[in-house]
Amino acid sequence: MPAEPSPTIGVIGGSGFYTFVDDADTVTITTPWGAPSGPVTVGSVGDTRVAFIPRHGRHHEHLPHEVPSRANLWALHALGVRRVVAPCSVGSLRADFRPGDFVALDQIVDRTWGRPTTFFDRSISVGVSSPNVFHLPFADPYCPEMRALATAAGRTRAIEMHDGGTVVVIPGPRFSTRAESRWYRAQGWDVVNMTQVPEAALAAELGMCYCGIALVTDYDSGLDDDPSIEPVTMEQVFATFEANIERLRDLLRELVPAIAAVAPSCSCAARRGPLESLPSD
Repeated sequence: MPAEPSPTIGVIGGSGFYTFVDDADTVTITTPWGAPSGPVTVGSVGDTRVAFIPRHGRHHEHLPHEVPSRANLWALHALGVRRVVAPCSVGSLRADFRPGDFVALDQIVDRTWGRPTTFFDRSISVGVSSPNVFHLPFADPYCPEMRALATAAGRTRAIEMHDGGTVVVIPGPRFSTRAESRWYRAQGWDVVNMTQVPEAALAAELGMCYCGIALVTDYDSGLDDDPSIEPVTMEQVFATFEANIERLRDLLRELVPAIAAVAPSCSCAARRGPLESLPSD
C-alpha cells in the first residue's frame, strides 16, 4: 500500500480537548526541546491528513506555564504541518461575548513572563544560523486567511462566531483579580487566556499559518454592571468546554477541509526566521 501523505494541517487541542481524529496513528517525535505535551496522532478529516496534539497532555498534566510549546510546534513542523488551528478556552471581558460563543482571534496582548518564547536560543544547535540579530515581524499574529475561513465555517454550522477579537494572555494558573479584569476591559481587550503565548509567536518563527479559535467559557472575574455573574472557577471552565466540545469538533470538521482546499496566499511563511536544521524543508 502507498504511504499516507504527510499532514499539512495541525490542530492543538485546549482544555478538555484531548483527542480529535478517530482511527489515528500515534507518531513518536523527537525535538531539541524534549517531548511534545502529549501523544501526536495523525489521521484524516475527510480527505485531509491532520496531526493533533493535546496542548495540556492527554490527562491535562501540563499547567499553562508548563506547556512545552516549542516541542509542540517543532513536532508539527517536522511532520509537514504548515497551517495550525489552535482551539483554546477564554474568559470574556465583554457582555456580548457570551459563554458558548466562539471567537476567531486577530490580536494578542502578552502579559506573561518567564516562559521560553522563542526558538532563537544560541545554546541549542538549531538556534540562530548567523550572528546577526533577528527580529520577527508580528504585527498580525494570526493568519487572516485562516481567520476568514474559520468565521465562514462557524456561520455555516450555525455557531455564534465573532470575527476578530483581542486576547490578553496572562501567566496563570490563577485567574484574574477583579482589578485586573477591570483594567483589561478598560484597555478594550476582548477575552483573556493563558496559552496563546508563546504558541502564536513560535508558529510565526517557523513560518506557519496560525489560527486561534477561542471558546468563551466564562466572564472572567465577572461584569461590573451585572453583580449576578460570579467569578470564574475551574469547574465552570471545564463544564462549559465539555458542553461545547462536540460543537467545536463539528466546527473543525467543517474548517479543516476548507483550509486544505485553498492554497495559502498570505505572508505568514515569509516571516520565518533564519533557523538551522529545520525539519521537512
